[in-house]
Amino acid sequence: MKNLAENNLIRFINLTRKKDGIFANFKAKGVRAGTVFTAAISVDIAAAEVDPQDALEKIIEQCAKMAVDEFKRSELQFEGVAAI
Repeated sequence: MKNLAENNLIRFINLTRKKDGIFANFKAKGVRAGTVFTAAISVDIAAAEVDPQDALEKIIEQCAKMAVDEFKRSELQFEGVAAI
């Protein structure tokens, strides 16, 4: 369970259409250094360089790869701690 690849779970939820575009929605759950985390991730399919007319599997796969990459690079901070 020390490796993120062994304990992370990125689950596809759905596709949604909004004014801004079409988004693939995912839920992420995992454990890192004794910390359990969950996150909701939405990926614009235009940013993932897929066409809405591509196969659904291709859209989900490309968006999931992008979601994982961005989630790994994210730097989080507590809102209250930043103000001190």
